[in-house]
Amino acid sequence: MEAAFVETARDGRARCGVVATPRGEFTTPRFMPVGTRGAVRHLAADDLERLGVRVVLANTYHLMLRPGADVVAGFGGIHEFADWGGHVLTDSGGYQIYSLEPTIDDHGATFTSTYDGSSHVFTPEEAAHVQASIGADIQMVLDVCPSSVADRAVLRRAVDRTALWADRGRSAFLAHPDASSRQCQFGIVQGGTDEALRVESARRTIEVGFDGYAVGGLSVGEERAEMLDGLDACVDLLPADRPRYFMGLGDPVGIVESVGRGVDMFDCVLPTRLARHGTILTDGGRYNLTRAEFASSDDPLDPRWPESPAGRYSRGYLRHLLLTREPTAPRLITLHNVAWLLRFMDRLAAAIRAGEYATFRAETSAVWS
Repeated sequence: MEAAFVETARDGRARCGVVATPRGEFTTPRFMPVGTRGAVRHLAADDLERLGVRVVLANTYHLMLRPGADVVAGFGGIHEFADWGGHVLTDSGGYQIYSLEPTIDDHGATFTSTYDGSSHVFTPEEAAHVQASIGADIQMVLDVCPSSVADRAVLRRAVDRTALWADRGRSAFLAHPDASSRQCQFGIVQGGTDEALRVESARRTIEVGFDGYAVGGLSVGEERAEMLDGLDACVDLLPADRPRYFMGLGDPVGIVESVGRGVDMFDCVLPTRLARHGTILTDGGRYNLTRAEFASSDDPLDPRWPESPAGRYSRGYLRHLLLTREPTAPRLITLHNVAWLLRFMDRLAAAIRAGEYATFRAETSAVWS
């Protein structure tokens, strides 16, 4: 089924909309917390429901290895396995091509398991079939994500191989007995920060024809200006009636800038990873709770937002839990950070609907740049 996108508001190039999938609908702009192995770190499905999360990202590579796609399928799919009624998007394993550096050729990628050292060959066809077994609502086609500092020859090969795999992955998805009736599949644009390769990759991905389109291979270490130049090169080429997804982006300025260029969906480990290390997201910026100045503070984590799900607890108390390594601390801070970022997205959407995107952008830049 196509992931239909209906625009509901616009301010310049920034837009609000509704994405429809076989499972239902969700509004955009949308941030998706990352639940790599089927759970957002420190949170359960009922936590996500209370926070208002609508879409969670899980990782095909990790679920394929542990517990195994067949095990997840045996429960009826990822939703039943995790008791999660919202949407799930599965990354294809392309990011692991960047982070784990497997051996790759035109056939696929050969990984050494991070769990037991066993060898696994992952092809575009296998990625489509595994994600069909996992049962996500949106599956990503397998791509090649190169380093942001790769030379042009490496980027060239990545773009060519991504296009080859896109065609094969799409064919496998459409040939599957029922995947296309219960899932959507997104294509991925690569090209690093090379603007000409970004344009080429976008056009080749669109030629294959997907239900939605993602921009990959950015926000992997390059400067923000380079990231946005790469996005600018390709985003307007992506069909306006399909969702546009920026993979792996979670910083507030980057999100606002990308939404201002017409992007709808984002995922990142930022709010959960920061939480585990005691870094707090607030309306006034971010800070680290382990600093000595907070030892006796009876303020909530964000004094400007006492309604936070962790708002009843003082900075001093949460700092104590953090420094004594009580598991309660990262859980409460994760609840706060995820809720804060979801609230930030709601405020961004409200600004677009009110025709005040430029004001929101300036305010965000003043705090977070």
